[in-house]
Order: sequence, then C-alpha cells, then structure tokens
Amino acid sequence: MNRTLSALFSALEAVIVVAVGLAIPLAPLTVLWGAQYGFAPNWTGFWRLAADAWLLGHGTDILVTLDAATAKSSGLAGASTPFVLTIAVLGFSLLTVLLARRAGKRIAETNHRLLGEIVAIIVVAGLSLGVTVSAIGSSARPSIWQGTLLPTLVFVIGLLLARSDALPAWTRWRPDTRAIVATALRGGAAASAAVVTVAALAVVASLLVNYAQIITLYENLHSEALGGVALTIAQILFLPNLVIWAAAWLVGPGFAIGDGSAVSPLGTSLGPIPSIPVLGALPQGDFVFAFAGLVVPILAGFLAGALLSGSLAERIRSTGRLTWMLGAGLGSGVVGGAILGLLAWASAGSIGPGRLQTAGPDPIMVGLVAALELGVAAFAGMAASRR
Repeated sequence: MNRTLSALFSALEAVIVVAVGLAIPLAPLTVLWGAQYGFAPNWTGFWRLAADAWLLGHGTDILVTLDAATAKSSGLAGASTPFVLTIAVLGFSLLTVLLARRAGKRIAETNHRLLGEIVAIIVVAGLSLGVTVSAIGSSARPSIWQGTLLPTLVFVIGLLLARSDALPAWTRWRPDTRAIVATALRGGAAASAAVVTVAALAVVASLLVNYAQIITLYENLHSEALGGVALTIAQILFLPNLVIWAAAWLVGPGFAIGDGSAVSPLGTSLGPIPSIPVLGALPQGDFVFAFAGLVVPILAGFLAGALLSGSLAERIRSTGRLTWMLGAGLGSGVVGGAILGLLAWASAGSIGPGRLQTAGPDPIMVGLVAALELGVAAFAGMAASRR
C-alpha cells in the first residue's frame, strides 16, 4: 500500500473512531427529536447536547449557564450561577481507547505505520476541534483547547496500546533489575485489576439489590419512553465512574457526592443529590460488616505477590531474597496505587452547581492508601510463598 492510500486509510479509521463515539448519544437524541418533538425544534440543539456529552466523556470542561426556569426547577442552591462541569463520563473515553487500539492494529498492517498514525492523530484533532466549536452555545460552552487536545490524547493512548514494540533501554538493564521491575509492574497491574473487578461486581450487586429504589426514581422523573432510553444510555456510560468509586470505597477513602458528603466503610452521609436513578444504588446508612471490604485490596495484593514470587525467584540470580522480595512487593504497591489513584482522578469532578462541584474520590488518598495496602500485602504474599 503506497503512502497516499495508507494516509487515506488511516484518516478513515480516525473518522470512524470519532463517528462511533458521537453516534452513541446522537442516535437516541435524534430519534427523540423526531418521535417525541415531531421535528419541530432545531436539530442543532440535539447535536450540541450529543457533542457536549462526547466532549465531557473525554474530560473537557464545560461552562454551563441554566435559564431561570430550569435553575428554579432544579431545586439546587447556586443553580442560577454559571458553573463548570468537569466530571468525565469515562464510558466514552474507554470506547475511544478500544476503537483507537483497533485502528492502530489495522494501521500497523499498512506499509507506512508511522505515517498512518500521524495522519490519524491529526484527523482526530481536527475533528475534535470542529465538534468543540460546533457545540458552543448560550447554555453550554466547552473549553476549545481541552476539547481539541483531550480526545486526541485519549486516541493516542489507544494507538500506544496497539504497539508491542519493546523499549530499547529496557534491554540494557541488569537481568535482576528487569525481573524485579517487571514483577512490580505485573503485580501492581494485576492487584489493581482485581480490586476494580470486585468493585464492578459490587456495583452490579448494589443495582440488583436497590432495583426497586431505582425504578421509583425513574417513575418520579415522569420522562417519556424515549427520554428514559436516552437517560439509561447516559447512565450506562457513567458506570465506569461508579465502578472506580466503588473501588475507592473498597480501598478505604471512599468518595463524595457534594461538599460535606462521604460514602465510605465508615458510613454514608449524603445531602441533597440529583434524582438520577442509578444513584439509588448508593449505600445508605452504616454497615456492620463494611470494613470487610478492606480485605479485597489486601487479598488482591497478597495473591498477586504469592503467584508472581515463583517466576521472580527463577529469574533472580542474587542471594538477597529479602531485598528482591521487598523491592518487588513494595514496587507492586506503588504501581497499583498509581493506577487506582489515576483512575480515581479521572473519575472525579464537578457534576452540578453549588455543593455538587465536588464528586468522586480523592485521588491522592486513594493512591496512597492503595499503595500501602497492596505493597505490604504483596510483600507478605511473596514471603509466605517462598517459605
């Protein structure tokens, strides 16, 4: 495939990634525009709403100004004052990463991989700029530079995941050092993945247990069928955030939904929150066995250390077993804490006016506590395995 065809193919792959992401909110909104509103309103308003959702899902800040009627009906303090939405609906980002990884693998099959990747990145940046500019309106104004840069960076992450090239510097490290660092990376990634997996199961269980409360909130909204479908899609895209919040709960620090609120193993203290049905799954009150959740990160770290100890011992030629176990174990904690802290940072932000400017976990606390729990547990798992 010559350079021109490679460039065109890569550009098409980039367009598909952006188009699929935008189609998820735009398709139900367009159906809602025709079926419920009879094509009467201007469709550009629905396009702006879909574009705002896509941009928000990639971390773009959006300045929101509610009209007087909407601000009064919301019942939220400070709703009449312009506020900034900063919460990233991570379902969009996750989709972009997965689609970009697929595009990267397809681009790698051409004869000009680097050229194709550069073209794809430029196309995504250009499309992101166009979407951002088109979404600017009187009620919502996304940040132009963030709307251009952040979706592009998320796309680049997907392209990097599609590459399997080893770093040249890695091969120049001492074998013992490579083994310890590799074990720390694998252990931290595995332990944090285990915590997130258990958190996802906990979210599913909470949704099932609180199903009646969620249905009641749906009924109180009095939305039409299509409006309910659009709301459900939006909540599904928000589920990755809830999973990360649940992981922060398992680690210990928990999360907040509004200033002065707290949802943690110590108990739940919530003030007024938006009537979003999925929030009906939040834990209420105190749980007698809530601290049992703290066993999850400890057990995850212990198992990761124990399972990786054998392969590490085979690759280490030095006799200082305690030293390499300590380095690999604590290194696993640092890696796992960094992963969970970054996820907590990505999942938090502002979800509304006033006290709702704060929502989600504290990334620093989550990262530090997770690093301590996972690191000590991984070292204990390695020591127990070697014995």
